[in-house]
Parts: sequence; structure tokens; C-alpha cells
Amino acid sequence: MTHAAPHPATARLSHGLSGDVTVPGDKSISHRALMLSALAVGRSTVDGLLEGEDVLATAAAMRALGAGITREETAGPDDTPAIRWVIDGVGVGGLAEPADVLDMGNSGTAARLLMGLLATHPLVAVMTGDASLRKRPMARVATPLEKMGAKIVTRAGGRLPATVIGTRSPVPIRYRLPVPSAQVKSAILLAGLNTPGRTVVVEPEATRDHTERMLGAMGARITVETEADGARVITLDGQPELSARDMTVPGDPSSAAFPLVAGLITEGSAVTVRNVCLNPGRDGLIRTLVEMGADLTVTNPRDVGGEPVGDLVARSSALKAVTVPAERAPSMIDEFPVLAAAAATAHGTSRFEGLAELRVKESDRLQAVADGLARAGVTVRTGEDWLEVDGCGGPVPGGTDAVVTHLDHRIAMAFLVLGLAARNGMVVDDDRMIATSFPGFRALMTGLGCDITDL
Repeated sequence: MTHAAPHPATARLSHGLSGDVTVPGDKSISHRALMLSALAVGRSTVDGLLEGEDVLATAAAMRALGAGITREETAGPDDTPAIRWVIDGVGVGGLAEPADVLDMGNSGTAARLLMGLLATHPLVAVMTGDASLRKRPMARVATPLEKMGAKIVTRAGGRLPATVIGTRSPVPIRYRLPVPSAQVKSAILLAGLNTPGRTVVVEPEATRDHTERMLGAMGARITVETEADGARVITLDGQPELSARDMTVPGDPSSAAFPLVAGLITEGSAVTVRNVCLNPGRDGLIRTLVEMGADLTVTNPRDVGGEPVGDLVARSSALKAVTVPAERAPSMIDEFPVLAAAAATAHGTSRFEGLAELRVKESDRLQAVADGLARAGVTVRTGEDWLEVDGCGGPVPGGTDAVVTHLDHRIAMAFLVLGLAARNGMVVDDDRMIATSFPGFRALMTGLGCDITDL
């Protein structure tokens, strides 16, 4: 994806947001549904797949590796049109060498997880991505995969483009994650699928467990145990036969965060977001907002395809400051930009700890958030892995000095949300990259009553 012609957008002070909406499918689950269905035996179907550019890059890559993947229109409830993705798997170990470079666009998740799949297939593949992805470090994934026998050649600093030379004789490993990362954990487990013996990943701090849940649901022998020190030990028996499944992807909690926070920080608002994934490894933002005094409730809790799901209702709230400890960061790492927007309107000083991972996302998100808050007239302090926000106790000043998004979709959306609670509005320098994770963002938000327009 290129951004040669930036598309600025502005959000203005809004009130009375109201509506009942459904956000796009969960991005993490969508990536995994495509990859694991491609390794299954038989035909899988996926409803609710996120059709953002990141996930479409994964679909294209899996096609290039030999899986059959098609998009079909079906009749949904009340005969409304719906989309279903159909995947004909090639079986574990059945991926074919691609004829061309695999372009992963803007998606770090797709690149790192696919690197794991490729590492234990006897093939050679070259991976690249857009300008933002080519700046992101891949060494944290390459290191354990090379221990399993693969050879991975990257640019200086462990960056894309990368050539993955998969091994013909993969070796199972026991690997303790040096930093919490669901992407690294998942890459190792995906490599372990085509590796004889048992692959073991030890994570000192729990991260999102979508990979483990989906592998178990598709027939892999995978166990999770907790050690005395609280570390999770995930053990996968290699070379299973994965069974094709019909799946439904629940709504992405990271996307749901934007309309929910908008409902909380704008006057006279009540917003309902339906069918949201409530995975315990992803609920940190909800817990934090409740601690801040948010009128945020979960209704109709249920299970969809092994994932807990519910409907969330957010009503205007007078938020108070909060301290988020480092151990909670992995369960809400993608939501910190929009949480910072909420904190900017709260009473008191909020402090967020354990944020080093934000510096290696699509942008240096920690710095981008700090800079954006400063442009909004909010006092902010930051360090290597922490952020403090002095809340304004209501609407922030805002202004016409555009927030630099650094081609980062979550930075763009977070500051458009903050603009809804800014006396002078907020401008972002580009909103086109939002489509990587939340196609239809503006239409959904304006449908709730948000004043978001072109600059």
C-alpha cells in the first residue's frame, strides 16, 4: 500500500452519539483462520473475516503458497448479503514454493506468523512489505526459527525484505520468550506444526491465545500449563492432521475500542457495539476503562467458535485517572493510543507502564501518542517504556495543527476520536491507512453522529 497523496481528515466536538453497530472481524483471528485453514485437510469456511488490507495480504500469500482461497457472496440474516471465505487446505507440510515475492503490506502479524509457517517447509520464499513494515524488527522471530533449522536472511537490523530458506529437517525446541509477544509465540507454534516431536514455548507473561485456541479446535494436540512462577508453558505435538472447520470471526476488540471510547468521552452519548471478542488476553482496555469509572457494560455473553463474545454498551462518563501496570500491557497493547485519548479527558494524571513494545509497532506509537497529545494541548510526559497524561477533566483544547500519523492506522483513529472531545477539533495528516484494519471506519463513526470530515 502506498501513501503518495496524504488524505487529511478532521474531527470536531460532537455530542449525543447514538447507535447500535458491529465492527469488522477480529484481525488477529482472521489472520490465523486463513493460515490454519490453508494447512487443514478439506474445505473450511470463514464468516465475518476482516477484509482490511492486512488480512487480504495474508489471503494473497496463502494463495501463492498453494491454498485455494475464494470469496463468495451468501445470503445472511433476513436475506441480506453476506460474505463467506472458502479455503481448500493443502495439509500440514503441503505448502508450495511461491513463484514471486510475498508482499505482506503493512501487517507485522502476517509477516511474523507466515515466517513461522515457511521456516519448516523445504522451500525458499522472499517476504517484503510497505515502508512502515520494512522498518519493523523481525529478529525476535528469526532467532528461534533458526534454532529450529531455518535460515533467514534479512536487512541490517533484522528488517524486511527477508529471504526464508525453510529446513527439510526441522528440530523441535523449547523456547522461553524474552519479551511478551503473541506474534513470536505463534510463529514458533506454527513452525512446530511441521516439526516432528514436541515444540514448547514458555511465556513469562500471558499474551493473547488465539493460536492455541484455534489449533486445539482444529484437532492439534496442544496443552497449556502454568508453572509455579506463573509462566505459561504451551506444548504442541508436531505433524498433526488439522481438520477443516466452519468458523465465524467475532468483532475485533481493538476496533471496537474506537466507537466505545467515543461514546464515553462525548456528552449525552450511548453506543452499543455487538459481537465483540472478549478473549481474556484482549480485555485489558475494558478492565481499565471500568477502573476509570466508565459506564461500560457487557450484555449477552456467549461462546463463538471457542472465543468468548459479548455486546458492549458505552455511555457518557466522567472518567478519572488510572495507573495501568506493566503486567496488563500485553492484554491491551494495541489499545493504548485510544486509551491515551480517554485519559486526556479524564480528571487527574494517568500513568501507563510497560510500553516498550509500542516503539516497534507500525510507528513508534509511544512517541506518536505523546506528540499528538501535545498538539491537542494536553500535558504529557514519556520515558522509554512509560507515559503520563495530565487529564483535562473534560474536553481538550485541540486545534488545527495536524497530528502526524506516521502511516499508522491506530494513531489516526485515536486522534480522530479525541477530536470528538476537543473544543477546537483535531486534524490528522492522513487517514487512508485506516483501511488496513478498519474499512468503513468513517462511515460507522459518522453514522453514530460523529463529526468527521475531510479537511
